[in-house]
Amino acid sequence: MLFIHEVHRVMGAHEDEFEASFRDEWMPKLGETENARLLFFLRLAHGTGRAYNFITLTAVEDGAAWEQLVWRLQRGDLRDLARRHDQFRWDVTSKVLAPAEWSPLQEIDFNHVPTDGGEHDLTLFMEDTAWPHAGKLEEYLDAARDNYAPSLAEGRHGGRSLLELQAVFTPAWGASARHREVVLWQRVTRPSGLLGLLTSEVPAEHRAPGTWMHDALQVRDDWESRMLRTVAWSPLF
Repeated sequence: MLFIHEVHRVMGAHEDEFEASFRDEWMPKLGETENARLLFFLRLAHGTGRAYNFITLTAVEDGAAWEQLVWRLQRGDLRDLARRHDQFRWDVTSKVLAPAEWSPLQEIDFNHVPTDGGEHDLTLFMEDTAWPHAGKLEEYLDAARDNYAPSLAEGRHGGRSLLELQAVFTPAWGASARHREVVLWQRVTRPSGLLGLLTSEVPAEHRAPGTWMHDALQVRDDWESRMLRTVAWSPLF
């Protein structure tokens, strides 16, 4: 299973047309096949970054399905649609991701991914992207598995955690500008708790030895968080 992660920098005057095109054309077109689906269509939450940024996550069954989708975009039935998308945006950056060995998300049952544009409540996601130290990619993944993920699970069971880890991705070989990268895909389960995160410092006890904030510095000190919000018709959440 491979996941195509795209950041679309859309022209402000065309944001509604861009979203409608993904909902009414891209999503159902992928739904006509058995090996590809649009999973998420999200906006960068207002006030948390660059304006008119949209993030999409598309899943393909395997390398052959990815090649088929590439062919459709470059030479086949999706070529005109790709051209129209470019008319609505300034730029797009893409990377192909694979789930880490211990990622909660490994496979997608495409039969259960909606393609009809049905609406639901909106969901917040915190996307953390980390760039481990040179030679420390595997060590970072091991540390996240053994320290970070259990701390989220423990906090969730105790009613304290803000986040639920949905997936852990790394770039597929040869399909990203940066090899040493890890993407943590996390659902915000308690949005009200974000206020304290934004208005106060992390308590010293949460940065002490033995905590993720402290121990992760051995394997990375370069990371970025983005707050993403699904649209009402996003296939998942």
